[in-house]
Amino acid sequence: MTTYRACLRAAEAELEQAQCGEQAALMLMLELSEMEAHNLYMEYEEEMPDSLYQRFQEGIGRLKQNEPLGHIIGHEWFYGYQFKVSGDVLIPRPETEELVANVLAEYDTYFADQSDEIFVADVGTGSGAIAIALQKEEPRFHVLATDISKEAVDVAYDNAMRLEANVQFVIGDMLEPLIERNMKFDILVSNPPYIPQDEVLEESVKDYEPHLALFGGEDGLKFYREIFAKAKEVMKERSFMAFEMGWNQKEAMLALVKEYLPDARAEVLKDMSGKDRMLFVYFGLERVF
Repeated sequence: MTTYRACLRAAEAELEQAQCGEQAALMLMLELSEMEAHNLYMEYEEEMPDSLYQRFQEGIGRLKQNEPLGHIIGHEWFYGYQFKVSGDVLIPRPETEELVANVLAEYDTYFADQSDEIFVADVGTGSGAIAIALQKEEPRFHVLATDISKEAVDVAYDNAMRLEANVQFVIGDMLEPLIERNMKFDILVSNPPYIPQDEVLEESVKDYEPHLALFGGEDGLKFYREIFAKAKEVMKERSFMAFEMGWNQKEAMLALVKEYLPDARAEVLKDMSGKDRMLFVYFGLERVF
């Protein structure tokens, strides 16, 4: 038998030696023990139950193989909500939370005084994190989310049911499900695959997350081109689109907007670390201060 403190310190040393990020050991212990951090600290010198010790050691072994923590514990927190994740979907990232926050802020700027229902499309929904977070934060949103992967849609649907989010999910390629339904949207949001095909990824991403949701063609811009080319078929005259993008894709993205949507207004926003990570495209909208 061993104490919580001794077990945690040994695990942190193992992960540090394996260069896997020793901070994951504490997160794993908190999840498996179902304790808050302050409770764990109070139990530091107590002996760990044998069953918990075994599950913790198994988890540390998987972390040393670069398996993401979210896959080991089966979920990830996003915008204050717990999402089921698996190898069929990308694990939601903190930078995508910033995309959600900015979409909500822009909604407040342009549509908060609108009495009609706001129609929102989430293209390439994956785990459903964006669609569900938006609908939970703004119940007026009527959200339709699409993904080409049936397995991803299954995960997203499970998340919506568990979180009691009123989101409709449709299997289909990019904007095609929206066009087929002859629908027009006030807001379109997407975190499409944007990594160039030949970019080298960390093993935890390359080996465990779906390549279908990662790579965006030779230059990483394939899916933006597809969306921009058909955007006017699904967007209302007064509307906006919001995208996550690679930190070094600003100039290329602005050039694509100019090429495909010359009448639209585009703005690139920085994330909390100061990197260019979000593109907003406005149709018939002007800020009113």
